[in-house]
Amino acid sequence: MRKLLCVAVLATGLVASVLTRGAWAGEEAIPLDKLPKAVVAAVKHRFPKAKMTEAAKETDGKKVEFEVTLMDGATKLDVMLTPDGKITLIEKVIDAKTLPKAVTAALGEKFPKATFKTVEEVITVTDGKETLDIYEVLLTDANAKAWEVKVTPAGKITETEDKSKEKKEEKKDK
Repeated sequence: MRKLLCVAVLATGLVASVLTRGAWAGEEAIPLDKLPKAVVAAVKHRFPKAKMTEAAKETDGKKVEFEVTLMDGATKLDVMLTPDGKITLIEKVIDAKTLPKAVTAALGEKFPKATFKTVEEVITVTDGKETLDIYEVLLTDANAKAWEVKVTPAGKITETEDKSKEKKEEKKDK
């Protein structure tokens, strides 16, 4: 019985340790000065006026990428890069007023009277070519429920994710 109790205590401690470090999700914050030189050079080349504010290393199996958060004037950007400095994804916060009509129409139909909290352009980068892939919109619906919605530039909703539970958990943690 005592062995079982010890194992349970150790397992609980291990899970708590992993969760608090973010390793469970495969993401760990890293200091900007610990980024690979190729990553820093690529960010500075593509966004010469932007200021790097934070970074994370994301690991998925053997695949490693770096996420660098930037401020380019008043615009926030998240840039994903390979360790050798190839940009793979750019998320750019934009004003909801600049969304295409097809996107606002689709969101208005599915979420009438919604309030937009954050709107991002998600740009994929393949062989150096940037393509607007999708819009990611964090919104609150008329019932005060939080949603993350992905919409194509043509106005097709491809994914909706209920973020209300995460919001409640964040409030508990504070």
